[in-house]
Amino acid sequence: MRTLTSEHIERAWQFMLLNARVIDRHRFALHFRGGAPAPVLAALRPYENPDGGYGNALEPDLRGTASQPVPAQHALEILHEAGADHDPAVTRIADHLTTVTTPDGGVPFVLPTVRDAPRAPWWQTPDDPPAAINPTATLAGLLHRARADHPWLQTATDFCWRRLDRTGAELGPYDALAVLTFLDHVPDRDRAEAAFTRHRGALASVRSDHHTALDFAPRPGGLGARLHPPHTIDAELDALADAQHDDGGWDIDFPVWTPVTRHEWRGLQTVERLLLLRAYGRLDT
Repeated sequence: MRTLTSEHIERAWQFMLLNARVIDRHRFALHFRGGAPAPVLAALRPYENPDGGYGNALEPDLRGTASQPVPAQHALEILHEAGADHDPAVTRIADHLTTVTTPDGGVPFVLPTVRDAPRAPWWQTPDDPPAAINPTATLAGLLHRARADHPWLQTATDFCWRRLDRTGAELGPYDALAVLTFLDHVPDRDRAEAAFTRHRGALASVRSDHHTALDFAPRPGGLGARLHPPHTIDAELDALADAQHDDGGWDIDFPVWTPVTRHEWRGLQTVERLLLLRAYGRLDT
């Protein structure tokens, strides 16, 4: 079983100092160097907009200032990491989501304001974008994890259940990630288990050129860990541990459309990969 030592963590820290965004350096320090959560929260604040949403390249491939749904999910993840599930920013996020929710109860993948600034070419949207399971299910799942008490959460939960009550729906990789996040955290566990059983085949068959089984199973207790046999997970953990570059960081395997995003994504990815390895007991520190 391949594990990483304190030497590997130190190499990763040197990589972060040389390459990563301030927010990801503070996240690394919080998780792996005994750092405090306050600097993480302070670094997150500049990405927040007056409307309560998030933009300003918190999602590296969206370079504009305008609030978008996917950066809001990044913010919820970071708030949770910092032990700030009850921070007023969580309520402000839900308030903002209410303003961009479609009549059927979900939020679009991306809003038309994306066109007002540079962004990766895959961030496209029609003039009147429909609600989507991605990112509505992710946002709802993360707000459930935070035990948020907000009317938007019930609206979004109902939207997700309606989508999941359908059978035979095709799921892309990001749809699958969103569904798993929702099912991992929604309070109705019996319904979640039933939905997982109903969609398990579709979730397990999702294919992507830059996702592995581990991306759908970032922690051993989640539903995604049931999608693949243990030997597959173990082999991918070995490969992930071996994928640390000589410079101390992990690389990305999706397109880089402007140079700065590779540095930003690599810093973010390095934190995420180490968190995943730690969740499976692969850090010998």
